[in-house]
Amino acid sequence: MITTLLEGNKRFVSDVFDREKDYFAELSKHQRPTVLWIGCSDSRVPVNTITQTRPGEVFVHRNVGNIVATNDWNLSAVLEFTINHLNIPDVVVCGHYNCGGINALVNESPDDRYIPIWLNNAYKALERVDDKLRSLRLQVTDEQRRRLIEEENVRLQLEHLHEYPFVRRAMLDGKLTIHGWMYDMDSGEIKVMQKNDIICR
Repeated sequence: MITTLLEGNKRFVSDVFDREKDYFAELSKHQRPTVLWIGCSDSRVPVNTITQTRPGEVFVHRNVGNIVATNDWNLSAVLEFTINHLNIPDVVVCGHYNCGGINALVNESPDDRYIPIWLNNAYKALERVDDKLRSLRLQVTDEQRRRLIEEENVRLQLEHLHEYPFVRRAMLDGKLTIHGWMYDMDSGEIKVMQKNDIICR
């Protein structure tokens, strides 16, 4: 696979880079992305492929479960840099169905040490869904429950974004909008989550 990656880079240089030298030369001097994408590390959710965007258009942060953890200095630095210095107008938190991270949250493995600690930042989504299902006395399949948790996790991470003072300030000043999306690997489509979709409150 390592050889495949290097061969792919050679094809990129000959088929894309050389053909668009002016674009990449300009891109090497500065970047002006207009979106910060906070998504899952899952290899099946490649940002530029599913959104058909070019290099330089989307600033990307990915982690297990598309989580916004206020104690994650990496993400905090990404947010600060993109909002305060690149002045991006939009932040997208994009989850996806059949997420391995959420599956690990639902079915915790006794052999894992670090994954459960990280997924504590999503646990409230699980609690909200289960509380709602109990209150409505709804019976759902395991897959339906997981999908609800995956959606609720996106809403939860949007709430976590509000915990950053500079994010709230940019939103109040009308300089920033945040969005919750869900990617469906079965259809290839992105679902824009609307406020009236929120059922687990």
